[in-house]
Amino acid sequence: MSNHYHVVLHINASAAKQWCDREVLKRWTQLFNGPMLVQRYLAGEKLDDAEQCRVDEYAQLYRERLQDISWFMRCLNEHLAREANQEDGCKGRFWEGRFKSQALLDEAAILTCMAYVDLNPIRAKIADTPEASDYTSIQQRIMALNKNLTDKKTGLLLKPLQCPGQNPDESIPFSRQYYFELVDWSGRILKAGKRGAIPGDTPPILTRLGIDEEEWLKTIGWNNRFQRAVGKLAAMKAFAEKHGQQWFQGVLACRRLYSSTPL
Repeated sequence: MSNHYHVVLHINASAAKQWCDREVLKRWTQLFNGPMLVQRYLAGEKLDDAEQCRVDEYAQLYRERLQDISWFMRCLNEHLAREANQEDGCKGRFWEGRFKSQALLDEAAILTCMAYVDLNPIRAKIADTPEASDYTSIQQRIMALNKNLTDKKTGLLLKPLQCPGQNPDESIPFSRQYYFELVDWSGRILKAGKRGAIPGDTPPILTRLGIDEEEWLKTIGWNNRFQRAVGKLAAMKAFAEKHGQQWFQGVLACRRLYSSTPL
């Protein structure tokens, strides 16, 4: 967008735990130079026991940072700030404040957030159709489909939807076609200004995930219904208990949005 952006992120902790220390250090030094001791280790120099112990400590620290959303956003925002300041010929603070994040607790929440992000340009009247929405995942998915490519070849950005050869445990169990129909249906209603009108061709993906159509359209059109987390009621309660709280903003909206029983 013109003054902000949205990203849907997944931390692949299981993969990060399987990296050897050398892999961790190689990945980290693609972002930063790293200490001289790490550079020596990666260059194949022989280290004494004390030096090797210190390298191991660096590897553990960087492994944690490579799984940290805050570090990811820090690196991304710093890059964007430098680029923008260079274009504007100025210095100083670029972002107004720290980024905001919400935990997506289940498949329904992930789908809701993905569609909200992909429809941002349409809501803002920057684009008329999903395929004309620049810098969105759905535009990349459509382009990939038109070129007879798989989601896998277009990068990790497109991973949440099921595609050939993908681990089903790492994706929403619905095809691109279902997702295209859902976003197109939602976008047409948003553009027509008929938020409350539910046509007869409601995409089956909503029914199968137990999502209420009326509440879906309210959520797609307005993002301030939730704060720290989004998910079905049971997932929200579990998340609150995990963080020592009894309630989170958005519980009522979740109860309404995900009120149906999936088939």
